[in-house]
Amino acid sequence: MALELVRIMLRGQGAWCGLEAGNSFAVDVGWDLYVYVGSDRPCPDAVARTRELGLFPEPVTASPHAADLQEPGVTEAADADFWTRLRSMLASERTVLLEENHVRNAARWHRLTEANLDAVRAGLTPRALLTVWPDLNPDVDAVLAALPEDGSVEFVREAQDGTIAHVLADSADYQELAFLVADATAARALSAYVDERHPLACAALPDSDGVLRARW
Repeated sequence: MALELVRIMLRGQGAWCGLEAGNSFAVDVGWDLYVYVGSDRPCPDAVARTRELGLFPEPVTASPHAADLQEPGVTEAADADFWTRLRSMLASERTVLLEENHVRNAARWHRLTEANLDAVRAGLTPRALLTVWPDLNPDVDAVLAALPEDGSVEFVREAQDGTIAHVLADSADYQELAFLVADATAARALSAYVDERHPLACAALPDSDGVLRARW
């Protein structure tokens, strides 16, 4: 699984994550597609084998993408209080949209109701980032008409079979986007810019012992 994740990142197929084994081993892939491998001990045999394969390993003191070098991310845990607040939210809103990020840049979407909350919660990926948004709008034409003239959006839509997908688009893509979502039953446009995204709630799943170890 770890090797396949590295392959996905190197192919630029959207997903991104850092892989760690405690404080002894780590692998991550930069936006420049350099692979950074960290170890708590020298690995001369691995370095020699890498050179034999025609690659060029270079020593660095730390990966520029190491978690302790990044700005603080989500620190709230999706604990009992989070689910109680979400259940209260559903009592008034009836339906909300849950974005489940199991790795960075990859998501599953769920339309949450009081009836399906427990079932969706049971199927979430461990350590996932959970972001709660207002529900999808059944008036898809109105969502399309309200798209900004400039900038990029994340367009989330529900198909007739109930599956939910998203696509990034800017003004140059709107005509193609309208064709793509012609059979959608509901939709919502979210800003693609971090400082313009205002979810109803955001938290990360803690481990079974209640400790939040995920870093987002």
